[in-house]
Amino acid sequence: MSRQGSAYHGDMSERVDVLIVGGGLVGASLAIALQRIGRTACLLEATAEGALPAVFDQRNLSFAAATVNALNALGVMQKLGSAPGPITRIHVSRAGDFGRVQLCAADYGRPWFGQVVVARDFGNALEARLRELPDLQRRRPARFMGLGQVVEGYRQVHVQDDTGTHTVQARLVVGADGTTSAVRTALGIEVDEHDFQQTLFVARLRSQRAPDGTAWERLTDTGPTALLPRGDRHFGVVHGVARDQADAVMALDDAAWLARLQATIGWRAGRLLESGPRSAYPLRQVLSRRLSGERAVLLGNAAQTIHPLGAQGFNLGLRDALTLAELLENEGDAGSDAVLQAYALRRQEDRRQTVAFSGGLARLTSNDAALMRPLRSIGLLATQATSLQSMLVGGSMGFRGDVPRLCRGEAA
Repeated sequence: MSRQGSAYHGDMSERVDVLIVGGGLVGASLAIALQRIGRTACLLEATAEGALPAVFDQRNLSFAAATVNALNALGVMQKLGSAPGPITRIHVSRAGDFGRVQLCAADYGRPWFGQVVVARDFGNALEARLRELPDLQRRRPARFMGLGQVVEGYRQVHVQDDTGTHTVQARLVVGADGTTSAVRTALGIEVDEHDFQQTLFVARLRSQRAPDGTAWERLTDTGPTALLPRGDRHFGVVHGVARDQADAVMALDDAAWLARLQATIGWRAGRLLESGPRSAYPLRQVLSRRLSGERAVLLGNAAQTIHPLGAQGFNLGLRDALTLAELLENEGDAGSDAVLQAYALRRQEDRRQTVAFSGGLARLTSNDAALMRPLRSIGLLATQATSLQSMLVGGSMGFRGDVPRLCRGEAA
């Protein structure tokens, strides 16, 4: 088992300040943020040294402006092996309906709304940054097995690694372990689930026209299709289909797959020439009814897994992590009730608005009832109104609610 930082003690009756369960996008980002403010952390990772977590695949992450600000401050953006693709314009339309939404970053005094980064590239950048943190403890591969009692202000955590099962004591346990969070289950926190009955395909595309900074989004009755401008002269495609069509779409040869995408997205990016391998992800929303338990807190997908329409998931999770780090900056006891209550209060508005934005838009755009079509079209036209546009852009740029300082571009 790999250990970075302090020496490993075999009996594992060890005390740590913050134990982060999950070394994916949000957990790793939190570890970096905590080190930046001088808090010690232990990162519990399921993946062995030398391998990236499965989440760091070919998916295209769309980083809101607030996220780019924060990741620059954390020293992660500088580690990217290839340049991100800036989104300077957003064009949204719906098949069969009139009306469209067109947004231009320059109209809002911004160079771009966000930047497109390939998940694998981001994983490598996070790993490079983590390796620079001398005081970070990393346990990998290791599994979270459950929670014990609170003793003298420390939560007991049962951990399994290649030497057996051990107990770690933590002032604060952070569940950053994804949609099926074992930490959430151990805390007995219930969830509200909604299955969108859609499957999302992602791939890299080469087109006749190189990306020009425009993100094209086309809404259909079976889900969204988007072309995102990557930094490598390719597009990242996101294609939603009805769940019962997913196997058939995965079985298409490349020519039929490209023809399907062309028919859906149209000729906005010219002729689609070539596609990389496809990956498929079933879409469902999972919302935790509470964000914390005794000396424990949930972040990222463990707290809320939302529809990717609007590309808000990781951006929201990073704001979770940075809000927690900000609260811990001047707080002696990382797991105190005061910290957990303040965290839930700080995250409430951003979480509520972002979940409503993503889930509500997904439900509206996927409703195929003929009577809904005029309403949807009017809705698209209405977003051309300045006030609604400003709200939409503010949200898509990651500035909803009480935003962490690093997201605003301010030094902590």
